[in-house]
Amino acid sequence: MSTTESTPGAMPQGSTAGPTEPDMARLEAQVFQAVTDIGAALNGALVILGVDLGFWSALGDGHPMSAADLAERCSVPEPYANQWLSAQAASGYIGTDLDRESGEVMFQMSPEQAMVFCDPDSPVYMAGGFHIVRSVYEDLPRIQQAMADGHGFGWHEHDAELFLGTEQFFRPGYRMHLIDEWLPALDGVHEALTAGAKVADVGCGHGVSTAVMAKHYPASTFVGFDYHQASIDRASALAQEEGVEANTTFARAKADDYPGSDYDLICFFDCLHDMGDPIGALQHARAALAPGGTVMLVEPRAGDTLAENLNPVGRVFYAASTMICTPSSLAQDVGAALGAQAGEARLRHVAESAGFTHVRRAMETPVNMVIELRP
Repeated sequence: MSTTESTPGAMPQGSTAGPTEPDMARLEAQVFQAVTDIGAALNGALVILGVDLGFWSALGDGHPMSAADLAERCSVPEPYANQWLSAQAASGYIGTDLDRESGEVMFQMSPEQAMVFCDPDSPVYMAGGFHIVRSVYEDLPRIQQAMADGHGFGWHEHDAELFLGTEQFFRPGYRMHLIDEWLPALDGVHEALTAGAKVADVGCGHGVSTAVMAKHYPASTFVGFDYHQASIDRASALAQEEGVEANTTFARAKADDYPGSDYDLICFFDCLHDMGDPIGALQHARAALAPGGTVMLVEPRAGDTLAENLNPVGRVFYAASTMICTPSSLAQDVGAALGAQAGEARLRHVAESAGFTHVRRAMETPVNMVIELRP
């Protein structure tokens, strides 16, 4: 979007500041948007409720169900089931039909809706994102106080819902893209991993990305680093669940002081912008690389200007950045606060400041971009 085009909420072209009579059509649209957002915020809690009480699983087979059917299957009072189903229908998350014989409203999920809400292994499973939203509301009073006091708010300080939601939200993308698209887009990396390479996954969180790579490349060895001990514990458990503990280890360490050298590949999955000192993190990575080694940055796909990011995906990332990414960076030394919509130009500047001379956008998805770095 060019800077001369109108953007949501922008002042009309040629307008000047000061009180004016409201344009009723614009006012109506603004109110409608606020009502839509209130509904979305409220229904986010119901999405989580549906996961925890088994509502989505019960609907996942695609067969029509009445409120009474769902209530019986999930052992809840029928009025709860009826209101929950009605809210999901109003949200467009499930469909409805009228049973001509009984006159009952029947609820049914399409295959597409089931992929989004019922199957955790689906490449488009989105329920995890609502756990992230829940964590934001849980942490809101403390983050608000940190902002007012001019402080940061560390990743480790967040409610545990954030860590669960992050694992579930990013897992589908890693499983869908990492092996088939992202790694092959890097020069020579797939071949090196197949033959046997040494890999560090920095800021690994729960280790989903590490386990995905380790399972596909059994000849390579992988170590995941994260400063958050609870995430390291979960990553170690996940490695056992995925059967990759033979070639995978996890250790607590910061992005600028983890041990080891001669890494053939060092990965940063959706985490560099959260770091207080991203230049320092990349300097450490450059020093830890083997000759001919590669750093892979996976970052949210963003344009280099605000106008380019005024879209639904940018909205999600700006909101998450305000409440999660920026406070996390400001809680650390330097506090660079790149933000989740840093854009390629700022990331390139960070990489070049860290001493990398080869900076290439290897590929992109609608949500992420993959940047290849070499000294």
